[in-house]
Amino acid sequence: VARALAAVEAVPERYEAEFLRALEDGFIPGGRINSAAGAGIAEVTLINCFVQPVGDSISETVDGKPGIYHALREAAETMRRGGGVGYDFSAIRPRGAKVHGTASAASGPISYMHVFDQSCATVESAGARRGAQMGVLRCDHPDILDFVSAKRRAGNLNNFNISVGVTDAFMRAVAADGPFELVHAAEPGAAQVAGGAHRRDEDGLWVYATIRAREVWQVVMRNTYEAAEPGVLFL
Repeated sequence: VARALAAVEAVPERYEAEFLRALEDGFIPGGRINSAAGAGIAEVTLINCFVQPVGDSISETVDGKPGIYHALREAAETMRRGGGVGYDFSAIRPRGAKVHGTASAASGPISYMHVFDQSCATVESAGARRGAQMGVLRCDHPDILDFVSAKRRAGNLNNFNISVGVTDAFMRAVAADGPFELVHAAEPGAAQVAGGAHRRDEDGLWVYATIRAREVWQVVMRNTYEAAEPGVLFL
């Protein structure tokens, strides 16, 4: 391990000795380093964790984020080389939102997470191990309650750890037991508009629903207590 890490340095012999001394003194590198450095595997990463952007499109880049299936391909390549991958699926439009190009309704981010989950189960990472993934959804995404409970059914999203992306505004609403709006940039479907979805004046986002912030927080806490997921990621 020390020899492989030192190979890229200007004076490999000097750093090889320093790296070896650190290892012998008890320093423990990341798992990918101990697993792959010096193992003679050509296409492998020594980095444990990566973040893969995912946009609100099947194949096109939106706001600098690659389309869903382009992101899936890039993630599969990362996992094949041994890296774990994290995604924020919040850009994907909610279930039932309008899809103008095909005059249809969106299936929502959780449906696409199943595709990523199966890809992870299929691709063997470098060193004969399965990939690892983390999925994040913002607390104000209209599908957040479904996301929080998505792993409660046996066999669902087994290749994911999931976390709720929590904002300061949400935590203030929890503390005050106040209302909280679930919003997205994508236009809601006709049924959602008929149910009260409307456009917010200050930023142009669509408000799909207004709920009690504590309702979301209580569901998060109950699932975490009973099933050890989701986690919480403070944004």
